[in-house]
Formats: sequence, structure tokens, C-alpha cells
Amino acid sequence: MNDSPLTLLAVHAHPDDEATGTGGVLARYAAEGIRTVLVTCTDGGCGDGPGGVKPGDPGHDPAAVALMRRQELETSCQVLKISHLETLDYADSGMMGWPTNDAPGSFWRTPVEEGAARLAELLRRYRPDVVVTYDENGFYGHPDHIQANRITMAALEMAGLTPKVYWTTAPRSMMQRFGEVMREFGGEAQEPDPAEAAALAEIGLPDEEITTWVDTSAFGGQKFDALAAHASQGENIFFLKMGQERFTELMGVETFVRVHDTTDAAVPENDLFAGLR
Repeated sequence: MNDSPLTLLAVHAHPDDEATGTGGVLARYAAEGIRTVLVTCTDGGCGDGPGGVKPGDPGHDPAAVALMRRQELETSCQVLKISHLETLDYADSGMMGWPTNDAPGSFWRTPVEEGAARLAELLRRYRPDVVVTYDENGFYGHPDHIQANRITMAALEMAGLTPKVYWTTAPRSMMQRFGEVMREFGGEAQEPDPAEAAALAEIGLPDEEITTWVDTSAFGGQKFDALAAHASQGENIFFLKMGQERFTELMGVETFVRVHDTTDAAVPENDLFAGLR
């Protein structure tokens, strides 16, 4: 008999990713007594600095940003009641094509085998029943998200474990609503930008290809507050502008594609732990 608690382990690229993509499931399963483990791969040093100063601009100090974001991450974990936070502390690689992609110590430049070996050690320690990370394109092509997928899948093979494995995604129907809400809260630009609309249309999957729909609306307040803990980052201000009620309406169901399973639980499913309890 396995006496270890049911465990969810989420692998994310940056501080704040845990809140936007999986804040609901982390809060929900923690409330259900499941052990929740967050692995954050980078230090977030390519994020916004105080006052919104951008990477590469005068006054942007990656080390200071990383320290600020670590403090925000710890607050977010407290809000979501995450059991264990593990940080790999690779340097944030920035967006695809930035010079920081190839900077010494960047996550994108790190050999997959190296990152996977470190993650495999954590997998052996926690022996998760469910593992969540991004898809092979990192959901929207961010190099650190892509690398998180690569090291997670390699680490699972190294560790010899066979948990249920999920990749985060979004239904195309939700992406369409997301675009509408972006325009609603975006100020003057009320007409859809064709390039922006086309980019949103390529993110996520058709609704019928999504295997797992988890209702986390009861935990919308925690998810909102976890994101608010990362308020230094400009991209989060859009979500916070909505207020908790609208935010929960838009973000109250988290969706995934199940890519490995030994339980034979039927899909579509509404529980990452279907077949395990």
C-alpha cells in the first residue's frame, strides 16, 4: 500500500504562471486535502521592474526584479495554500528572440538533460499522482514554457514514474470571449485588431479536443488574490481591472489535455484525480 498523500505537482516557468493557468486547481485540491507542489523554473528576472520599467531599459535590475518576484511568489503560494514551493532558479530567458534567450544561465540555454535531472529528483521525492505543465509549444510560444514542457517530460522518463500527466490549454470558445473582454477593458481600442484576433485564434484547442474541464469557480477569489500578489507585472493589471466577479466568470474553469494516464478514467472528465480516488 502507498501511504503517501495524493499529490498534485505543477511545473511552471515564472512567478505568476501558477496563478493564471492553475491557480484554481491548486486552491481547489489543497482545500480537498491533496498535497500541492509548485515547481517554478526561472527567477522571473525579465519581468517588469518597479514602476513598470521594462527589461533592457535604464533602471531595470534583473536581480532586484527576481528578488521582488520571489517575494510575490511566496505570497501567492500562501494565498493558494500550496503545500510545497520548489524553485530551480534558472535565469528568465525573456520572450522568444530576446538576447536574454542565450545569456549564460538562462533556462532556454540550459541542456534539457540538466534541468530534467533536477526535476526528476523532485519527482522521486514527492511521487506525484498528477503532474501538470504546458504543451510542447508552451501554450503561446514562450521559450521558458517550452523548456518547462521539455524538462518535465524528460524528467518523468528519468524518474520512471507514471502519474496522470496534463498539459494546460484553453478552449477556443474561451479565447474568443477573452478577446472581447480585452477590448472591453482595453480603453479606446474597441475595434478588434485583425493581427491580435488571429494570434488569439491560434492559441488553445477546439473545445472538443479538450479532455478535462475543472470547475474552480468556488476558488475564484483565491485565484484573483494570488494574481494580485504579482501586481508588479503589467500583463496582470488587465485581469485585476476586471474585478473578482468578472475575473471568475472568465477564468472559473481550468482546462487541460490529458497526455498520460493509467487509470482508464473516461474523458471528458471534470477532475484531474478521476480514477485515483
